[in-house]
Amino acid sequence: MSVEVERKFICSADTLKTLEEIGVCVGQRQFHDQYFDNPQFDLTLRNMWLRKRKGCWELKCPTAAVSGTEEISGEHSEVAALCTRYKEITNLHEIQLRVMEVIKDVCEDRDAETDSSQQESWLRKMNLSCFAEFTTVRRSFTLEEEGVHIDLDQADFGYHVGEVEVVIPEGGDVQAALEKIERTAQKLGLTGHQRVEGKMHIYLKRYNPAHYTKLKSVHIL
Repeated sequence: MSVEVERKFICSADTLKTLEEIGVCVGQRQFHDQYFDNPQFDLTLRNMWLRKRKGCWELKCPTAAVSGTEEISGEHSEVAALCTRYKEITNLHEIQLRVMEVIKDVCEDRDAETDSSQQESWLRKMNLSCFAEFTTVRRSFTLEEEGVHIDLDQADFGYHVGEVEVVIPEGGDVQAALEKIERTAQKLGLTGHQRVEGKMHIYLKRYNPAHYTKLKSVHIL
């Protein structure tokens, strides 16, 4: 299982120019995302994000320290505050088990279904429905520094955001990942000491304010 360490940024014209000078564009792609939760928002209120992208299921869960920086040294705590860290689960069986751990009162059958033809059935069983969906056009870049990926996203609801990402194994060296992200941010001339809002943050604020308010009240967004 991998952990994504990521810092979002607003890509100005100067930032884009620098990125095109120091990075290599490895392609552009378009994808459609659907996000699922139950009416009580049991998943997202735990900072768990169940997503279907290009026919594949993914579940993003916070790492043990995603809400704090207790294992991060002082010199990196400011960098950590600008970043998010999520475990990404892509195995459908494990995703179903993780979701059932949260939504126990809805799921009657404790045996997770793995047959792809039954995917809609397990969603109904746990009363999960789509609360957000949008299409993103993404340009991806790599830098010389090993393991650093940069994505520039343009969502179909008019929001543009960039991401500097380092993927590490679960239990891997978070501080080393933060150092790579900070060096990349310096090369790109990124400034600011507040975390930049992601696509979901903006989407919910615009189109589902009740859900947004609940997540804001528990400091998920």
